[in-house]
Amino acid sequence: MKAFIISKYKTPLQPAELAEPAVGDHDLLVRVEAAGLNQLDEKIRLGAFRQILPYDLPLIPGHDVAGTVLQTGTKVRRFKPGDEIFARPGKERIGTFAERIAVAESDVALKPASISMAEAGFLPLVALTAWQALVERGKVQPGQKVLIHAGAGGVGSIAVQLAKYLGASVAATASAANAEFVRGLGADVVIDYRNEDFEEILSGYDLVLDSLGGRNLEKSLRVLKPGGTAIGIAGPPDPDFARELGLNPVLRLAIGVLSRSIRRQARRLGVRYEFLFMHASGSQLGRIARLVDDGVLRPVVGRVSPFAQTPDALKALGSGGLRGKAVVINPPGGVDRVKAAGRQQLGEQP
Repeated sequence: MKAFIISKYKTPLQPAELAEPAVGDHDLLVRVEAAGLNQLDEKIRLGAFRQILPYDLPLIPGHDVAGTVLQTGTKVRRFKPGDEIFARPGKERIGTFAERIAVAESDVALKPASISMAEAGFLPLVALTAWQALVERGKVQPGQKVLIHAGAGGVGSIAVQLAKYLGASVAATASAANAEFVRGLGADVVIDYRNEDFEEILSGYDLVLDSLGGRNLEKSLRVLKPGGTAIGIAGPPDPDFARELGLNPVLRLAIGVLSRSIRRQARRLGVRYEFLFMHASGSQLGRIARLVDDGVLRPVVGRVSPFAQTPDALKALGSGGLRGKAVVINPPGGVDRVKAAGRQQLGEQP
């Protein structure tokens, strides 16, 4: 099958012909019809996470998939060939920049019926990040105040909609050009980050979702009310994250040092800082799919490129200025769809 791989950090993705994925008893073999492009993929390509995510090279990157089930493992019960699905594969099994991928059944949900494959390919990583920040970690309740940074971006655009659905009063940062767009997603207050200082305008917030880190994260702590929480998805990682990954004591210590300053600042202010590295969850994606089909959440696909242009499309993320996020698509041919029908037994060839 065709795929794009990282053969050496800090070099462009390279095309490759690879063996078909191995399909385990609990796996689905999926034809990749759309794959979202995330900053995480670009950071992995640049080697930014190689100490804490020690992938072996060559590596197929890619964290989002929407496509059609071609084959199921012998113990799969909830899906069948021909099903249209979407997923964020587990961190040990990424690789959606390929024609096919094997994904654990537990990481998969049926695609929302009301949207296209490209829109479904947008969703998994960013929607799970928003869900886990606001619902799983933040436990946002009606009447609370939530600040979402980068409200026009991939995570931000979903998080604004989800926070509003949960009954929160929502503030978001965005450029002036995107202000009306973000208000249309549900933000009650939009701060022009180029010309306004959110720290001077906002106060008493229950939760901040920060996707920028650095100085922006430090300022975010100061708009929280006592007991409030800042959840960072850009870092720095904290000791809880190191424990979740099962890192060795030396790396745990190093990660603790990276976040020590921000955790100290949070304690002095009587607030909390948590780092979030989202995890795969088919059950959460199922709940997200229902919200999409109910009209609560809508994906914002800013750019669609053909699969063959994946390396250039990923590199273009660095230029910014994109609403939502970019997606690459590999529309299915008629032969693939016909062959998918009825193929359920492990061992049949796609």
